[in-house]
Amino acid sequence: MLEKNIVRFGVSIDEKLLDKFDKLITEKGYVNRSEAIRDLIRDMLVSHQIEDPEVESFGTLTMVYNHHHGDISEKLNNVQHDYFPNIVSTTHVHLDAHNCLEVLILKGKAGQLKAIADMILAIKNVRHGRFVIASTQSNLDE
Repeated sequence: MLEKNIVRFGVSIDEKLLDKFDKLITEKGYVNRSEAIRDLIRDMLVSHQIEDPEVESFGTLTMVYNHHHGDISEKLNNVQHDYFPNIVSTTHVHLDAHNCLEVLILKGKAGQLKAIADMILAIKNVRHGRFVIASTQSNLDE
C-alpha cells in the first residue's frame, strides 16, 4: 500500500463562515472537515487541469428538449454521429408525451469536449442543459 505523507495546517476563518461550512459538510455527509477540504482542493485542481484544452478528459452532457419542436431529434442525432469517437454512450428517457431527457457521456481532449457540448446545447429547442467535465489524469494526490 502506498504510504502518504499527511500534513497538518491551520486555517484562519470567520466563525460564521465556519458554522455555515460545518452545516454544509454535515448535510453532505462528510465525516470531518478534512475530508471536505480535500474534496474542495481536488475540485479546484481538476478545474485548473481542464482549462488546458489538450488535457484528456471525460464528461456528461445532460439536456432536456421537446422532441415535437422542429427537427431537433434529427439535429441531435446528426451531431452525435459526427462526433461518435468522443461520445461513449447516450441515454434517452421519455419524461412525458413531449419532453425528453438525454445524457451523453463524452471522452477526449477538454477543448474538443467543451466545443461539442456547446454545439449541442446551442441547437434550437434544447430547453436546458448542463455539461460537467473532469480530467482523467490521476496525478491529483501525487
